[in-house]
Amino acid sequence: MNIDLSGKTALVTASTAGIGFAIAEGLARAGARVALNGRTSSSVDDAKKRLLAQVPNADVIAIAADLADADGVAKIREVLDEIDILVNNAGIYGPQDFFETGDEIWERYFQVNVMSGVRLSRTYLPAMEARGWGRVVFISSESALNIPADMIHYGVTKTGQLSVARGLAKRMAGTGVTVNSVLPGPTLSEGLQSMLKDQAQQEGRDIESVATDFVMQNRPSSVIQRAATPEEVANMVVYVCSQQASATSGAALRVDGGVVDDIV
Repeated sequence: MNIDLSGKTALVTASTAGIGFAIAEGLARAGARVALNGRTSSSVDDAKKRLLAQVPNADVIAIAADLADADGVAKIREVLDEIDILVNNAGIYGPQDFFETGDEIWERYFQVNVMSGVRLSRTYLPAMEARGWGRVVFISSESALNIPADMIHYGVTKTGQLSVARGLAKRMAGTGVTVNSVLPGPTLSEGLQSMLKDQAQQEGRDIESVATDFVMQNRPSSVIQRAATPEEVANMVVYVCSQQASATSGAALRVDGGVVDDIV
């Protein structure tokens, strides 16, 4: 399958590392003009250098904007008037007991994980509809279906993303614009590697094997019985953004390694 996104402009939020960077790289390799986003100028400039080292001929834009509030979306709009592909990857996570999770934490998670995608979709979807082509992808999580007992606040926001995406897919029905969600499971991104680094060094093991143990201890229902790579998640996203995926809309597509024990 040859995915060609030449002539398309893609915005990938929170794309300076991990899954977001892998998605940006995948879209760039497919020929798309890619806008990287992060909270600081230094992080996006560094990500741009790394992406150009991987894909030398890529057309890359770096936009520093914190998407925790509407001002961040306004900053992006100042640089990008219109886009063809929107990947809502911005998100925060962290374990905390329900009874110790105050309103301010719930509000922060909702603003970053849900409202950033709502605001950007509201900003860019009308022009996609007018042109008769567009792709919007929400990067949710298997935690949207398997709500973690130690991260209820996080799981709720990931479920919220599924609802927004499904509703928007219906709103865009018949326009040529698709809206989907992609649900990663345990993924060996920089965050997980950093968390497991000390253990790997202490035990004299490679990070992949330590990550495999982590998955089997915390997500024993995994079918692949290992952590996915960011590139494996990105592959699904790039496909969903392609012309070849034009009949896929309103879907919640799992790249969770089979963690969710469900046949649909």
